[in-house]
Amino acid sequence: MTIKLYDTYARETREFIPISSEEPVGLYCCGPTVYNYAHIGNLRTYIFEDVLRRVLEYNHYDVRHVVNITDVGHLVSDADDGEDKMAAGAARTGKTAWEIAEIYTDAFLQDLAHLNIKTPDILCKATDHIAEQITAIQQIEAKGLCYITSDGVYFDTSKDPDYGYLARLDTAGLQEGARVDKGEKRNHTDFALWKFSPANEQRQMEWESPWGKGFPGWHIECSAMASKYLGPLFDIHCGGKDHIPIHHSNEIAQAQACYGTRLSNYWMHGYFLQSDKSKMSKSSGEFLRMETLIDKGYDPLTYRFFCLLAHYRSDIAFSWENLDSAAIALGRLRDAFYSWESGGTVADDYAQRFGDCINDDLNTSQAIALVWELVKNNSVSGADKKATLVKFDEVLGLQLSVWEPAAEEAIPDEIISLAQTRQNARKSKDWDAADAARNAIAAAGYEVVDTADGFEVKKS
Repeated sequence: MTIKLYDTYARETREFIPISSEEPVGLYCCGPTVYNYAHIGNLRTYIFEDVLRRVLEYNHYDVRHVVNITDVGHLVSDADDGEDKMAAGAARTGKTAWEIAEIYTDAFLQDLAHLNIKTPDILCKATDHIAEQITAIQQIEAKGLCYITSDGVYFDTSKDPDYGYLARLDTAGLQEGARVDKGEKRNHTDFALWKFSPANEQRQMEWESPWGKGFPGWHIECSAMASKYLGPLFDIHCGGKDHIPIHHSNEIAQAQACYGTRLSNYWMHGYFLQSDKSKMSKSSGEFLRMETLIDKGYDPLTYRFFCLLAHYRSDIAFSWENLDSAAIALGRLRDAFYSWESGGTVADDYAQRFGDCINDDLNTSQAIALVWELVKNNSVSGADKKATLVKFDEVLGLQLSVWEPAAEEAIPDEIISLAQTRQNARKSKDWDAADAARNAIAAAGYEVVDTADGFEVKKS
């Protein structure tokens, strides 16, 4: 089947044709800056990228999936000034930058596991690839495309006639209309390739370079590592839509300077998770983590299901009410799946239609609608429904086959005794005693429900 993907660079949906028929599809996804925990808005992007990988594999492509870990060089401001986020995280926690990098990388991988996101084939850290980044900067320097200021080495975007094409930036208009002091930069869109360590100050993370002691800029790590593991032109590069105007535009400029390519044949971007009409962000200091959802009693796959309900190129509004609705829907799907016998065969017509949905730019919202159509279709046997959903789940990743309903917990004898006491009190119209027994039952975490045959007790 033909896969169609929306390419941000071309601003159109294109048929996916891999660069090589012999090599795996090269997929590079911008990973986290590990100065803090990932928030659930970040994780929505990784769910979209996981669906992309699964769709490629569903269509029988081998995939080489690379994700970077930014553990140095990402400054608080995209204008290449302000504090390094890793240094800020170290100061906030009282730990070293190296320690927090390990802590938050481990937490990120745990988040991926909670959401049944496939582990990348290669997880590459910026700090492990300083030599590759220095080599890339030297290639750019050799072509006269950068200059040195008192605080670093900067890419001269005025020498790249295609700079900003990904974002359709009006670079001339930006230059004329800018009101922010650009310091020693020649152009407002110029960006740091290497930043110098402050004089008379030792940074936690710094390295020697041909230009002086310091650390790499944020953007050079991705183009250097992506080209190392996937080549100077690979198949697909992904990230959030906030990467389009700066980070990914700068990656492309670096690749054009080093290799004469736009780095990736397809550029794909996931949209935001919105809360209170704004994208979810760590900037306020308060954000929702996956652990927040788990602590509130949500199954992590409920959040995955919630994200699948919307197309990856549409913003989605987060609320607890919306998440509750997703939890109820997923529960119903699991109950139906579990109730059916195994041993059926895949319903070919549904499999064809499912493939049409997911191959149409990863249209998971239509795919979920098709799931419910299948569930409600009485002309398809339960066993065939189950086999078909197992096939669908190769892409949806909801782990339907491994889910089982929780075993019912035995009600303690003392709670049953309190319920009997309450019932006896009700029969004798001793309402105070009945209320006292009910309150004791509630305080223990249970509730009593009156029935025609007496009563039932269950967990609250």
